[in-house]
This record gives sequence, C-alpha cells and structure tokens, in this order.
Amino acid sequence: MQRDGACTSLWQQDVPDYQPKNEFRNELFDVIIVGAGITGITLALLLQKQGKKCAVIEAHKLCYGTTGGTTAHINTIFDNPYSQVIKDFGESGAQQLAKAAGNAVALLEQNVKQYNIDCEFRKLPAYVFSQNDEQSKQLDQIIDGTLKAGIEVSYSNDIPIPVPYEKVMVVRGQAQFNPVKYVFALAKEYESLGGIIIQNCRVENFKDDEIKVLQTTQDELSGKSLVFATHIPIGINLLHFRCAPYRSYALAVKLGNNDYPDGLIYDLYDPYHYYRAQEVNGELFMIAGGEDHKTGHNENTQECFRKLEADVRRHFDVKEVSYKWSSQYYEPADGMAYIGNLPGHSENVYVATGFSGNGMPYSHISALVISDLILRGNSEYKSLFNPNRIKPVAGFTNFIKENADVVGQLISGVFSKEKLHELAQLAPGESKVFSVDGSSAAIHKDENGKLHAVDPACTHAKCTVSWNYAEQSWDCPCHGARYSADGEVITGPASKGLKPINIEEKL
Repeated sequence: MQRDGACTSLWQQDVPDYQPKNEFRNELFDVIIVGAGITGITLALLLQKQGKKCAVIEAHKLCYGTTGGTTAHINTIFDNPYSQVIKDFGESGAQQLAKAAGNAVALLEQNVKQYNIDCEFRKLPAYVFSQNDEQSKQLDQIIDGTLKAGIEVSYSNDIPIPVPYEKVMVVRGQAQFNPVKYVFALAKEYESLGGIIIQNCRVENFKDDEIKVLQTTQDELSGKSLVFATHIPIGINLLHFRCAPYRSYALAVKLGNNDYPDGLIYDLYDPYHYYRAQEVNGELFMIAGGEDHKTGHNENTQECFRKLEADVRRHFDVKEVSYKWSSQYYEPADGMAYIGNLPGHSENVYVATGFSGNGMPYSHISALVISDLILRGNSEYKSLFNPNRIKPVAGFTNFIKENADVVGQLISGVFSKEKLHELAQLAPGESKVFSVDGSSAAIHKDENGKLHAVDPACTHAKCTVSWNYAEQSWDCPCHGARYSADGEVITGPASKGLKPINIEEKL
C-alpha cells in the first residue's frame, strides 16, 4: 500500500491499497470529512450509524499519511503529562482529559469486538522509567499528576526490557494493535451503511457558506458540515501558528533471543524512546521509536535511523532490522489537541489536529467530540479542546519559539551565487537549494543521475523547503507540507505542488 514516504512501514507488508465499493454520486452530503486516516474513518462510521449521509475524501489512499506510519500505542497517558496539564488547565482539565482518553480506548476496543476485527489488538500495561535523579524527580511528579487526574498508576519493581532504570511507573489498561487492519475494517463497515469514500481527491479550496462547496482535483462536492481530519487544515489558519510539525523515526526488528517485550515502554529523555512488540500475520517484531525533530530541520535524516538502531542494538539482541520508517505529527503550543470548530469559520466547519505523539487516543477522542458537536450541538469536552482557546500562559513560550523559527525560515535556506557550480557536482541521491541573482531552485539528482528542479518556495506560506534524505521528499520546516522530488504534494497543508523549473532556462 502507498504511504507518504520512500520507506516501508511494518503495516504495509502484503497489504494492497484499499478499494472503495460504493460509487460516488454528486449529491448534498450531511457531512464531508477530509482525510481517510484513523480519525476520519472512525468519525465517518459514528456519523453514518446515526443516519448521517457522509463522504470521506482522501488526497491519496486510506492510511496514506500518519496512520500508515504510526507505532500504534493506545494510551490513556500522554506525551504532555498530567502534571503539566494540571499546571496549564487545572485539575478538572486533567480529569476531563483522562476521562476522554478512557472513552476513546473503550470505543476502539468496542469496535474491535463489535465488528470482530482481526487486528492483533491486545490490552497491556504501559511503563515509564527514569535513568537518573533528575528524571526520577520528574517521574514522581508525573505519577502524582496522573493520580490526581483519576488514573490508577503505581510504581513497579521492573520493566519488560533489558535497559537500566532507577524508577518505574506502571499504568494498566493500555493497548496495541495493527492500525491499518483496524481502519480498513471500519471503512468496510462504514461503506456497508452507504458511506462514500473518494480516494485520490485533493481539496483545493472551499466556500464556507450555509452549504459548504469544496473544489477538488476531481468533482465539486457539497455538504452541510465539513470536517478536516488531515493533521492540519488547508489554507492559512491560526492553527498553523499554534502547531509545529515534527517527524519521529521507527524500526521493526527481529530479536535473536525471542525475548519480545510484553508492554508499552517509554524512557524520559527529550526526545524520548519507546518500545513494544507486535505480531503481524503470525510473525513477531519489536518496534522501537524516537529521535524526533522538527520537520525540515535535520539535514541528515538517515542519521536519525542510525542513532535509533544504535540505541536498540545497545540493549537488545537484534537479529535483523526488518523495517524502518518515519512519520509526521503536530505538536500543539499548549500541549492539548485542537478539536472542534475551525478558527475563523462558521460553526459547522470542524478540525482535529495537534495530536502530538498520541494519535491513537486523540483520533477516537476527536471522533467522539466532533460527532457530538454535529449530532447534538455540544460536547462535554468542547471547552477543553476548543481550537479557539486563548491561554496567555499555557504554551506561550512554545508559541513564540516555534513561530520565531517560522519567520527565520522565510528568509533563509538558500545558497549564494558562488555555489552554483556545485550543481554539476551533486552526487546521485543528493539535493540542494541554490540561489542565483535572487532566484532560487531546489535541485534533486536521482539515483540515475537525472536532475529534478522545482521552485523551493512552499505553496502554503512561501517558506523554503529542505530535502529529507530518508523519505526522499522536499519538507517545509514551517508548517510541515511535504512534496515529491518533482514537486507533487505528499502531505498538506499545501494544496498545490511546487512549481517545476526548466534547469536549462534557469541557468
């Protein structure tokens, strides 16, 4: 199956692209959902079951984006710990988040059971461990905050991996699964109820009138409500300045001693490492992840894989590295996802974004919150996740830091005229951005020696793209749009590709 990078994820082995069954008819839909990952498909099924006529449109294929590259941890604990949530949103806010997470995990498990989905779903404990005094103090605070949020948590005497530790926190009732098998099964149930899925259909623009009219690369679609379940919405929106794009790296390895961990395990470094096992079609793998960095900010993305592999080999008996891949997520300024009405638009335009590294619980939280908003006009979590919230304290430092960096990217990242001669010296697989008399070109030489040239200005907000060697893509360091070597859009929020350049004319 296709996904948004050159690397193959564990979930793609022997899995063909999803083939929709229902034909598209040009009609007025109750709800149009943009994005066919786990968030969009879960929401579509909930709404279709309640009698809403829904259409899910996807720029590529089902699970093409982060759902096809997640490491699929199902948690009620989050990257932003409850101790920090209490500081920013109060104890009641932390308790609301914990309740929402519990509901999300329950919905996922209910779907697995109700539809008899064979997706290797397992309930497991999660472990968070410290390795020095400073981390142990941090862990004590995390445990205290988690207990105040209403989640049962305790200290443990060990962890199910051979890594040194000082203190360990254990949380029961967490889970893991195969996300692609799960989403494909939900999509079939959704279609059996009359739901429509349109693949290879990118939204280019929309009119926010009483009836939402979407201009796409295929047909024009009309709907009463519109939901962006695409990580980040199209256009220029307030949320683009409240969410920072990051990439995380993952390996799926075979262990020589067959000592696969029985749990979800996390250290406390920044960025942290995480580990778990997964059975796929009767075969066991250990999944390890980490080495996160802001999208477009690491010139040597292959080094991220090497560092992660070195960490894994240091602690585990690695027989072989079977898969390696990276994936994108968006970090919210104040640590809380944005789920609800899209800022600057009418009340029946919705968004779900800013999931940080917790896409599995937040996907189902989003489905529950937005379905309630559409069906009942309210949600008990509306205020907590409100995308229009303004908190002058929570996340303010991150907001300034991330967006000062965005401004920097608008005026940097190009080469001087004197370096033009390097164009001819690019090695196969190498890429650079060149500037000549104020005019820039992003040049990639493929493995066959052919040159691909595009305008390096991201079509979303005109930041300068940079080359991702691991995934073979031009990545925008500002808002996370990604493009192929020839400039085709891989990941939004951009809706148009990079402008191709005739190299001979340029020179």
